[in-house]
Formats: sequence, structure tokens, C-alpha cells
Amino acid sequence: MGGGQKRGRTQRRHFKQNRDNVWKHNPKKTHTDGPTTDDPNRSWETFANQNPGFEEYYKEQGIVPEDEWEEFLSLLRKPLPAAFRINASSQFFPDILSQLGNDFMKSLEAEVNDEHEIEAIRPLPWYPGNLAWHLNFSRMQLRKNQALERFHEFLKQENEVGNITRQEAVSMVPPLFLDVLPNHCILDMCAAPGSKTFQLLEIIHQSTKPGLLPNGLIIANDVDVQRCNLLIHQTKRMCSANLIVTNHEAQHFPSCALTMDHMETFKGGQEELKANILQFDRVLCDVPCSGDGTLRKAPDIWRKWNAGMGNGIHRLQVEIAMRGIALLKVGGRMVYSTCSMNPVEDEAVVAEILRRSGGSVELVDVSSELPELIRRPGLKTWKVKDKGLWLTSYKDVPIHRRSVISPSMFPSNQSCRGSPVSCDGAQEEVEVLGTNTGKENITNLRMRDQDYKSKEHETHCGDSRNNKVQTDTGETAKKLEEVSSNKSPAAEELDGDSKVEFSTFPLERCMRILPHDQNSGAFFISVLQKLSHLHASDTKQSNNIRNKVSAAVGENHKDELKAEIKPSEDLHHQTVAEAASSAKLIGDQSKENSNTNNMCSKVRDSKEVVACGEGETGQVGKKNVKGKLQIQGKWRGVDPVVLFTDETTINSIRSFYGINECFALDGHLVTRNNDANHMKRIYYVSKSVHDILQLNFSVGQRLKITSLGLKIFERQKPKDDSSPCLFRLSSEGLPLLLPYISKQILYASFVDFQHLLQYRTVKFADFVDASFGEKASNLMSGCCVVVLNEGNQITDNIVADASTIAIVCWKGKTNVSILVSPLDAKELLERLAVRFGSERGTLLEENETNSEIDTIKNSEDAESTDDFEMADQEGL
Repeated sequence: MGGGQKRGRTQRRHFKQNRDNVWKHNPKKTHTDGPTTDDPNRSWETFANQNPGFEEYYKEQGIVPEDEWEEFLSLLRKPLPAAFRINASSQFFPDILSQLGNDFMKSLEAEVNDEHEIEAIRPLPWYPGNLAWHLNFSRMQLRKNQALERFHEFLKQENEVGNITRQEAVSMVPPLFLDVLPNHCILDMCAAPGSKTFQLLEIIHQSTKPGLLPNGLIIANDVDVQRCNLLIHQTKRMCSANLIVTNHEAQHFPSCALTMDHMETFKGGQEELKANILQFDRVLCDVPCSGDGTLRKAPDIWRKWNAGMGNGIHRLQVEIAMRGIALLKVGGRMVYSTCSMNPVEDEAVVAEILRRSGGSVELVDVSSELPELIRRPGLKTWKVKDKGLWLTSYKDVPIHRRSVISPSMFPSNQSCRGSPVSCDGAQEEVEVLGTNTGKENITNLRMRDQDYKSKEHETHCGDSRNNKVQTDTGETAKKLEEVSSNKSPAAEELDGDSKVEFSTFPLERCMRILPHDQNSGAFFISVLQKLSHLHASDTKQSNNIRNKVSAAVGENHKDELKAEIKPSEDLHHQTVAEAASSAKLIGDQSKENSNTNNMCSKVRDSKEVVACGEGETGQVGKKNVKGKLQIQGKWRGVDPVVLFTDETTINSIRSFYGINECFALDGHLVTRNNDANHMKRIYYVSKSVHDILQLNFSVGQRLKITSLGLKIFERQKPKDDSSPCLFRLSSEGLPLLLPYISKQILYASFVDFQHLLQYRTVKFADFVDASFGEKASNLMSGCCVVVLNEGNQITDNIVADASTIAIVCWKGKTNVSILVSPLDAKELLERLAVRFGSERGTLLEENETNSEIDTIKNSEDAESTDDFEMADQEGL
């Protein structure tokens, strides 16, 4: 072993010793006989489910009536019951629903242990189709209670294969209010970890006829690359060709629109123009938040919580929401939601959206939707707490705190744009730990205590050109007093000088779900509809915000970054301007591309790579130059998206599997490798995804795509070159492709199908049905599909559809082996036992005594080594 490895072990040993020393005086050990009180070093305890600051804050805000306060607080201190949702597009959906109702509901009756519940498991009454289920057990109880072991294993297994999704009940609410249709283009702005994205995929696929792809698509975005990987892992269980996963800051999500010059060549009118602008019918804006609505699931928030957490993230929430509105089509619907109860993160953000939109956006009354869901109306008035001081109006904010506390946090109709203190320019003294999107995982906020009184007072103008520090604090104070002296009609005078502000917006249309209403977590939801295009001033301000983010590109591109879209009286140009409000002038696209090589030659030390000319690469000097990189279209650490157009390979695949011409392959296949000789996987994308890709290519690949489409083919070359096709079918893509395949198909009886799943490799002579073994031996070597012949039908009469049960296999020289993961094989066996158990039980018992089955069992151990060697020789 090399010296470097030894040093590494030594370093790790020293680190471990140091770590042990750190914990010596504060050991976190499990005491078998219980904790002793005479141990002077014992300092750990269970989470203290209380926080005086939390109680004071929400009592003052009045989110809960006084007579309900104790019940509210008592339930917050109890563990959150688990919940899950059934995937209605799964082929085993009816079986799972039946198993829950007929098996688990009865077997778990004795396990009810909560005064709030009378049933161990029950469907959520407000979720359509009984697809969502509520458990009377927390996640910890599911893991620890031996009586629940079988049910826990069921949940884990079905969740892993995608038949169910374990998700907090209130987290399922926002997608339902989006009113999604299969043809909608949907943006999930802060998507990780992906349970809501999965829910949206379920909805668009559930509403589509079996065997067909929806006309819409979903773009799931998250700011953090690692969380994007979690998002991909979550959504790949859905096996959808209508999904794109991107990695961008939500508040700076890029616009994709062709240049003005290019658009002039189109003669198709408004409809064709819209096809060249990326806008969305639905936007889910589930923003990062302080997360105090998840206290029951994450009790460590009790000790971390403080009032400044919501204040610190308010501006980011506003900017993300306004970006979502800018990307929304006229007539489209956006849902703004948080898992926080704080009105500064909830109603204050919604009110600021309405203020900035100037009548272009409406807060929708959805009280008639989901009538069985218990919800509270939004607040019309609230207060802001900063550094222990309660503030009812912006004029009460101390001068030195006005760079932190903005007017938009208060209920009055005054926007932060009317103040010298800019919401878009100020940098909050908050560090966001992690990159949670404000849902299942909690965003942790760490406040930095600084003495503002010892510093110069900084004020930032709303205009991007005025971003300097004003040293004359007297002049600043005078301006601030002039702004705050404007009397709001929504203010009531109390006790002489004190005023309580009320919002004039219909914020009662917002919804707040509280834990004690239906034994759940807490959540805030509001539904917004875009009535018309945003005003030119709103579009201009959005440009200014993103210009600041991209201002560090360099002196060579300063003029380009300052360019703004001039509003046009023409509706076509107005649509373009609004959709392209991401810090670039659409018409300067060609100019920027022409300067790319010059930039690449001048700027060296880089953290990100961009495209230079035809296939060359260059580097930029700053890490925060995302606006420029989005135009150049080369993203460091992300595989390229390449449309697969190799006619020879496509024709060989179509010929080998007998794929019907009705199933379009041309224009629907993509790879993630520029080298066709080394690509391992081919992905299938829907037409809607293909159109987005073409638009993205046209604008310089502004979208940073980390994943897309459905894996449909995988390269697998046998060592003996026995198969004429280099690509095998993928299990994920089989349900989509199966109805169109006419070759390389075998129809197995229930017993033979079961044996394949159990033993994974079966020789031709060992199949119970001799004719099946003979057909398998006559099949061309390579990948094949084995379909379950459920009713012993004549194979010529079997028509494969979405309900057909089939697996991908490999036909070797002497055997058939399945190309299915052990977990999927186990789950499928159990699904078959549930569906056919009563019908096939006797048959299976008889077959267990069959001599042919005995031969398989007796020879399994002796021949296992030979089988695996043969499988390896055949490319497995």
C-alpha cells in the first residue's frame, strides 16, 4: 500500500481521537439502565419541545384563537403521523388499494394508540379517489413496533418501486390546487426532494389514455446539484418521458426566447410566436422557508427557531414568486406555498406579489375546492418582530435596521419599491444552511449577530444603477421619514400614536392548515392567476434584479448586461419581453455569441466552462456569472444533451424488436454523450420535451439540464457477438414500448413466469411448459421480453397494453435470464401472489411436487456457478 494511503489512515485516526476528546465531557451514549443523575458529564436530553419565543410570537400574531392555543401547542409537541399516496398510474394500483382496504385496515385495528384517531390507517377524505392514506403511527413507531413490521416492509418496498410515495399529508395539498391538465406545461421552481413533482407526474399521466404520453411536461428545478440528484432518484420511479430536471437559482430561472431578428422570420402569428418562448401554464412555487410548520416531523426546530428566520428569507421568497409570475402564461395559475406559519413568509409575500403586479395578478378564491380539507383563512393584519422589538408599521423600524426590515413585510399597501431601501439589492444578514425548497426537508437559518449601530448605514436604491453606500445618514433618514410618513388607508390608530395596519388585499383567500385541525403538519397555500401581462415597470425591475446577479461577467460585456427590453405596444413583443426578463436583451443574443471567442481568450481561471465557437471551450473568471453561462450552453460537471439521430442504429433497433412504425423514434431519442461509439444509454422524450430542447438549443442552451426523459435502451454487447443488436430494452421503458413490439416476445405461463422471477436464470429444458422452452431456444440471441399469459390464452390473441405484466430478459445459448433488479423481482412476485393467490394457490402446490420443478431445485446449487459463468459469457 502506498504511503499516501497510510498517511490518510493516520490522519483519520488522529481525527477520530480528537473527535472522541471533544465528546468526552458530553457523551451521547445510550444508557441501558436509564440515565443516571449522578453523572456530572451527562448533558444530553431528548428534544425539549418548547420555545418561549415561539409561543410569544404566534400568540401575538393571532394565527390560532386563544381558546384553541393549548390544543394547538399540545399537538405540535407530538410526533407527526406518517402518510403516503398511491400512484394511480401504476398497473398494480387496484391491487394495492384492495390490499390496504381488505388486509391492513383489518389486521392493524388493534394498534390504534392516539386519542385523535379511531382507525389505524384510513384514506384522507379530502384527497380524490382515496389515493392518499393517513397512518396512526409516526415514522419512528413504524420502525420500532414489531407488530407493524409487515406493514412497514410493505411501505418501503412499494415506495422503492414507485407504486406508492411516502409524503407528509399537507405536502400533498399544493399540487391539487394547481388544477393540472395533461396538456399543461408545468414548472416546479423549488422541486427537491421531489414528492410534489412525482405527484404532478401522477396527475398528468393518470389523466392520459393508457399507452399514450401526455401532451404536457414538467420542468423540475432546484438550486443545489446534490438535491437535484435526490430529485432525479425520486422521480425516476415514475418512468416518465415528460420530465426535465434543471439546476438553477429559482429567482434567476432563465428565459428561453429566440432573438428579435429570428422572430421576424416567422409568419405564423401569435400561436407560432408562443412556441418560441418558454412560458408555463402552471407554476408550483413552494419556496424555501423557516419550516416551523414541520415541528412535529423535525423537533430540533424547537431549539433553533427565532423570529428573525422568517424576516431573513422574506426577500428571497418574494423574488422567487415574482420570477414564477413572470414565467407564467396569461390565464395560467401559480400556487405559492410554504411549510411555515409565519405571516411574514406567507401573507406578506402574497401581498407584495399583488402590489408589484399592479392588477395583473389575482388571488383566487378556492374555498369551494377540496371542501373536506379543513383550512383557515389568511390573516389581514400581522406584526414584525426584529431584535426583540415588535413593529406594527415600517415607520417604527429603526433607521439602522431598514436595510434588513423592508416595507413589504408589513400589511400596509406600501411596496418595498417605494422606499429607498431596496428589496432586490439589500443583502440579508442570514446564512441559509442547505438548499431546502421549503417542504419535506427544513431550511436552517443561522442569524449573524452584528452591531449595526457601529457601522455606516447602507441603503440600496430600487434602481440597479444606484447601488452605492450613502454616507450622509442624515439625508438618508430624511428620505426614509418622507416615505414612511405617507398615511395608509389601511391603518387604524390605537392609543394615540400606535397604528395597526390592515391589508386591503383579499388575503382571506389564502389558506393556512394548522396541525390540530386534522392531526397533520402546518402549511400555507395561496392560488394566484395571471390576468394580463406584467406592466413594463415590473418587467424592467426584474431585469434589474438579474442584471445585478450577472454584473460580474467583466468589463468586456458590461454594455450587454445593462441592456434592457423596451416595451412594445405590440402584444407579440410584450410577450417576448416578459418571458425574457432574465438579465439579457433578447436581441443581443447574436452579439453575445459573436463576442464569445474574445471573452474566452481573455478570461482564464474559471470554475465553469462555456462554449466557444464550434465545440471549443473557454473559462470565465468569476463563479457568479450564471447569466452569461446560460447563454453559452456548456455547464461544468453536467453531461451534454444530444439528440440521437444515428439512422443505422435506430433502424437496427426497430428491425430487431419489430417496433411498429406508429411508435415514433426519430426526433424522440436523446443521449448524454457526444461520442456515439461510447454512449451507454438512450432516452426517450415526449414531443413536448423535444420542443423545449430545440428551443433551448436555439437560445444557446440556457437551461442547465441534469436529467430528462425515460431510459428506453441500454448498450449491452455480448462477448461472442451473438446478438445483432447492440442495445437491449430497459425495464423503465418497457411499458411504453411493449404495445408496439412484434419480435423477441415470449408468452409464459404463470408457473414459468414465477420461476423466472424466483431463480432469475432457467435453462430451456427446465421450463414446466416444454413448448415455451422450445420457443425460447428458437428465439434470436439477445434481449427479449417475457409476457405473463394470465388466462392461458392463445398467444396470437394476446394484445399487450398498459396492464400487461412483462419483464425484460436475455436469451442466451442454453437459458433465459431476467434483466430485472432483485428488488423489482421480489416486489413483482408479491404483487402476483396478491392478485392470483386465491386462483393459483392449489396449482402452485401441485407443481411443487412436479418432478421437473424438483429437478430445477436439486440442480440449482450444483449448476449455479455454471449458470453465472454462462450469463457472464453472454454479456450479463
